Amino acid sequence: MSDRFAEVAAVADAVLFEGYLLYPYRASAQKNQVRWQWGVLVPQGYGADSGETSANRTECLLELPRSRGDGAEALVHVRVRYLHLERRTVLDEAGHPLDALDVGPKRYVPFDEGLPRHVDATLTRAQLLAGVRLPIREPGGETVEEHPGGRVLRTRMPLTATATLRATEPDGPYDVLRLRVDVRNDGVAAAGVHRDEALRGALIGTHLMLAADPGSFISPTDPPQWAAPYLADCRSEHAWPVLAGPEDRSDLLLSAPIILGDHPQIAPESTVDLFDGTENDEILTLRTMVLTDAEKAEARSTDPRAAAIIDAVDGLPPEILERLHGAVRSLRPVDDVPTLHTPLGADAPGVAPPESTPWWDPGADTSVDPETDSVLVGDVPVAKGSAVLLRPGPGPSGQSTDAQDAFLAGMRATVQAVLHDVDGAVHVAVSVDGDPAAELQLAHGRFRYFRPDELEAVR
Repeated sequence: MSDRFAEVAAVADAVLFEGYLLYPYRASAQKNQVRWQWGVLVPQGYGADSGETSANRTECLLELPRSRGDGAEALVHVRVRYLHLERRTVLDEAGHPLDALDVGPKRYVPFDEGLPRHVDATLTRAQLLAGVRLPIREPGGETVEEHPGGRVLRTRMPLTATATLRATEPDGPYDVLRLRVDVRNDGVAAAGVHRDEALRGALIGTHLMLAADPGSFISPTDPPQWAAPYLADCRSEHAWPVLAGPEDRSDLLLSAPIILGDHPQIAPESTVDLFDGTENDEILTLRTMVLTDAEKAEARSTDPRAAAIIDAVDGLPPEILERLHGAVRSLRPVDDVPTLHTPLGADAPGVAPPESTPWWDPGADTSVDPETDSVLVGDVPVAKGSAVLLRPGPGPSGQSTDAQDAFLAGMRATVQAVLHDVDGAVHVAVSVDGDPAAELQLAHGRFRYFRPDELEAVR
């Protein structure tokens, strides 16, 4: 089973530990006083007034053969992953709580650690159509470490949850399954319990991995035209399913509590797990390097994973640090660069500067001015003030667009500027019509940016 998800393991671990412990990786840091933000399934009875939930749902489309070429049944491998909270308490010899216990060069402090857990299942098409309930059970427990002057107590509360899987065959000419997976915390929280206690019975960082053997999943964000009506009926809640693994594969799916694009990857330059996959590794690494020895010691005593970060950064060779400075992944053939147009109403629209004269050169025949420049959207020139419809889609080389842009598909927007970068690419800055925050964003010069081929002109 482990080999089925090996190609997704790095991204899945990043999801599991997203926000686990933030820089400067110390228990005393203000930003680490409220933890566990992603994928938290709290016990039932808690969270009604907090917005937290006890369940999530993943719905996706799956093309699963009725049998494999050798006559055996096609299979779907399922893995539900989460963290189980383990509370570390530091006590003196009489059993009274301590803020810290020093044992030689090592210090122990109270902290909540997260233990990775997972539940696996392998199911046939017939089982999925009939429906399957997968029990999730984690026993409670307690371990004690005796030390001179005190002891370290680690305790875990039991977890009780259920993953329910059910497939249906929607009407239509295509042999496709609509697969629904519900993960629900079956535990019950005591009335009025504090969040810190409710988390002890929660599934944290909960996410789902699926592998078709053989078969393929349909991209939830960039489906083929025939599949769009089927996907319109799929509803995922507190989960975001995407295709996973290499870009030439579609047999793996990751459903995460954070928004990702299809085939998410860890940047090859990233060599240290920093608990923040959306941050800039170079910035975090440099800031970690300048922590004082006392701050590093406190981080090491906070959590073993934090200690691993400090040790890894301290031992980072110069060549790896240099790689973090940046990488170019968006180079395109010159033929893909859109034509630069003169302002609307100019005498010679559509004229680009000579190839020997860069457009940013003051001697170029065509000036660059975001206030007046235009660009063709289809066969319509658009400029500041033009009305457009947003049609986010794959980039020139086929890479997926920002997954969050999918929420804007079909919305009407107003062009605020046409911008050109030093590589000659054109970016259209827009504000979304009807957005209550648009006025404030305009005042600060903040826009949303799209390529011309992601827009439709409103004539």
